[in-house]
Amino acid sequence: MDEKRKIYLEAKSRVLKALGHPTRLLIAEELGRGERCVCEFVEMAGVDYSTISRHLGVMKQAGLVEDEKRGQKVFYRLRVPCVLNFMECVEKVIRSGAEERLRMLERG
Repeated sequence: MDEKRKIYLEAKSRVLKALGHPTRLLIAEELGRGERCVCEFVEMAGVDYSTISRHLGVMKQAGLVEDEKRGQKVFYRLRVPCVLNFMECVEKVIRSGAEERLRMLERG
């Protein structure tokens, strides 16, 4: 594999890893509904500020989110809302797998 392709695949991997945690998936889905303050994620996820900040840092490093400080609060938004299209695809995979398991159970 050439170096350019390797770098590109590593970047893709960072994006997928950034979505590879339930809290970060929650954040992405909520940001799909609009901009949010860090404090809202703390309440939604039931974790402390430092944990949310780490998750948002991973997502920001991968290029998924951007932030804006307003006074004492920091607000985040999705940089690329199309990432939610990928989430729809993931949901289809899950449903498809569930349907297949049901068919197998029915066949007994």
